[in-house]
Amino acid sequence: MRTTAEAERSPAGAARRTSARGRSRTALEPERAAAEPATASQASAPETPAVAVTTVRLVGVDEGLYALRIGEIAGASGDVAGLSLPAAHVAAPFAEDGTGVEIVASFPRRGPWVGREGGTLILRSPAAGGQVIVTAYGAAEQQAGELSLDLRRLDGPEGLAAEPAGIAGPRAAGLTGTRDISTEILLHIERAGDRLFPGRGWVGALGRRMRIEGFSIRPLEQLAPSDLEMKGLLPNGGETPWVPGGTLCGTRGRGLPLVGFALRIVPQRADRFDVVYQGSFFSGGISEQHRNGSHCRAGAADPLEAINVRLIERTPEAQAAAETEIETTESAK
Repeated sequence: MRTTAEAERSPAGAARRTSARGRSRTALEPERAAAEPATASQASAPETPAVAVTTVRLVGVDEGLYALRIGEIAGASGDVAGLSLPAAHVAAPFAEDGTGVEIVASFPRRGPWVGREGGTLILRSPAAGGQVIVTAYGAAEQQAGELSLDLRRLDGPEGLAAEPAGIAGPRAAGLTGTRDISTEILLHIERAGDRLFPGRGWVGALGRRMRIEGFSIRPLEQLAPSDLEMKGLLPNGGETPWVPGGTLCGTRGRGLPLVGFALRIVPQRADRFDVVYQGSFFSGGISEQHRNGSHCRAGAADPLEAINVRLIERTPEAQAAAETEIETTESAK
C-alpha cells in the first residue's frame, strides 16, 4: 500500500495537480485582464468625431400656406458619419388633436434637411396653426451662431401684413384699392389627367413633382374668357401662341411638360384689370411674381408643377388715383 506522499509523487497525482493549477489560472485570467491597463494601441485609438447642435429655433405658423426660407448656415464644412456639415433639419411635430404643420415641398433638396447653402420649405398649416422646429448642426467645437429664417405667407387674405413674398393680397402685388376676380382653373397633369380647381391660391401638385402639360383659366365674373390671354412655354425654347382664356393652352397625352407660362389682359381691358401669377418648378422652386405678359419660368427644362394666379380689378378710386399719377408724371416731364 502506497503512502500519501508516494501517491502525490506518482504520474497520476502529478497530472491531477497540473490540471487543478490550469483550472485556477484559467479562472483568474478574466480578472487579470480586467485589472490590466489598456495597451498603448488601445489607448491611442481615434475617437469618432462628434456632431453638435449649434442652434434651435421654434417657429409658430398660423393657418395657411407658407414659404420658410433658411439662409446660408455658418460654420466649417466637413463630413461626420456620412452627414455633410453644417446642416439644418426642420421637424413638424404633431399637435394633440393629431394634426400639425405639413412640409409639402422643399428646394433645392427634397425632404426636411437643408445643406450649408440654405433652402426653402413650403409649409401647410392647419386651421388651429402649429409649430416647426429648426435645428442647425455643426462640428462639436463650433460655436453657436445665428440662423437666418424668413417665413412668408403665400395664400393669406387680402391686407395681411405677412404677405410680401407671395401673391397673397394687393400689397404683395403692389396694388391697393383692388378686388380679386373669381376664376376656375383646369390643369392637365401627368398621370392624373384633367383636374378642375377653384382659382384661389396654389393649384396643381405642389411639391409632388407631377408635371403640368396644359392649363386653362376662365374668369367667372367681370371679364369674359376672351379678355384673358395665355401662353405656354415648352422645353428647348418652344412656345405656344397666345390663346384666349377658357381654351386649353399646352398639350394633352403627348408627355410634353410646360416649363413656364405667361398671362395678360387684352389691351382694351388693361386699364381696369391686372393679372399677377407665380409658378412652382421641380428644381427652381417657387418663382418671383410676374404680371401682365412677362414669362414665368425657372429653366429651359425645369417642369412646372403648380401655379398661383390672381385676376385683379381696380376700384374706381384706385383707377382715378393711377390716372392722376400718370398725369402728374407727364406734366413733370
